[in-house]
Amino acid sequence: MLSPNALRVLDSLDVYEKIKKQGYNFETCSFKTSDGETKGVYYFGHEKIYGYKGLRIYRMDIFNTLRSMLEERKVLIHFGKKFSHVVSESEENVTFQFADGSEKTTPLLVGADGIHSKVRRYIYPGLLPSFSGIVAVTSAIPRSAIRLPENDPNYSLPAQIATSTGGFILAPQGADGSELLIGRQHVFAERNRQGWDDLNADKKQLAALIQSDIDSQPDIVKSALEAINPERIQTWPFYTVPRLESWSSKSNRVVILGDAAHAIPPTTGQGVNQAFEDIYVFALLLGKQAEELDWDQAIKLWQSYRVERVDRLLELTRKLNNNRLPLSEQMKLAKNDVWNDETGKGDPEEMSWLFGPTLDNVVKEWVSSRSNINA
Repeated sequence: MLSPNALRVLDSLDVYEKIKKQGYNFETCSFKTSDGETKGVYYFGHEKIYGYKGLRIYRMDIFNTLRSMLEERKVLIHFGKKFSHVVSESEENVTFQFADGSEKTTPLLVGADGIHSKVRRYIYPGLLPSFSGIVAVTSAIPRSAIRLPENDPNYSLPAQIATSTGGFILAPQGADGSELLIGRQHVFAERNRQGWDDLNADKKQLAALIQSDIDSQPDIVKSALEAINPERIQTWPFYTVPRLESWSSKSNRVVILGDAAHAIPPTTGQGVNQAFEDIYVFALLLGKQAEELDWDQAIKLWQSYRVERVDRLLELTRKLNNNRLPLSEQMKLAKNDVWNDETGKGDPEEMSWLFGPTLDNVVKEWVSSRSNINA
């Protein structure tokens, strides 16, 4: 799920036009009651206000596009190497080792290696991701398989439908939207890595789990559950990383970003978007550092700006997660702990803090302010 904040980054790198037609373009997700009434609208993009709609696209399509562009620019990608550990670091360099025993010395090591990051273990040796107690169970079905309400032939999708067991998601995907991602969240006990792999491989168990209350569901949800192909069911355990004081080592020569630094549950669709923001601001500051900033200044700005945005996003994610709870559970929470659209029609400018900033200008203004201070 790519929204305007990431699409603006990709557009500046001449990527956006290459991927735009490979995915499903849309602007809103509707929050509906079990009988089809729209109770809220959440914006994932808005072409008129932010310049971009939201884009649902397969990760592999992005990977292939980026890889092709790198190959055109003669940028080498080395495959078959597995990071092991940091050997040493100084004020100028860091030396690290691969699993095959070979070593590399470089001015900078960037760990973009996910929520179970090995690079993060060097900066925070005892820190482990925390399991949220929630697993998303999802599948993909033909859009033609769902039964739309007879009184609403223009039923808007994507949508989250409120049911007695929590929010149920229906989201078109593929360039023409002919396929739907469907799914919902389940409370689940934590497993180890092998345990999660075993669960994901047990398609019969997963089908039984997601279809367990099929007869009590609204007809549109029931039709989606009936269309499930067990072989296309997947799981997504929600893990989080505690708020970190620093995203870099003492010398600032080892840096983490993306899920390695701030794992964001997928509810807002912002995980990959924030990773794009991380690396783009970081790259801009690397360029400025050579001209106008010292290294420590650049790292300090990058982290302070990024942490502020991620903190605000995590709060929004928490409220949207609560909106997916069964109504009986939502009633136990304070009103401001659950995301709610008071108008029932949505406000595209509600997301201006997230979708609006032009990162190039953010960096330019900060560097300019530092230059004025130093002068």
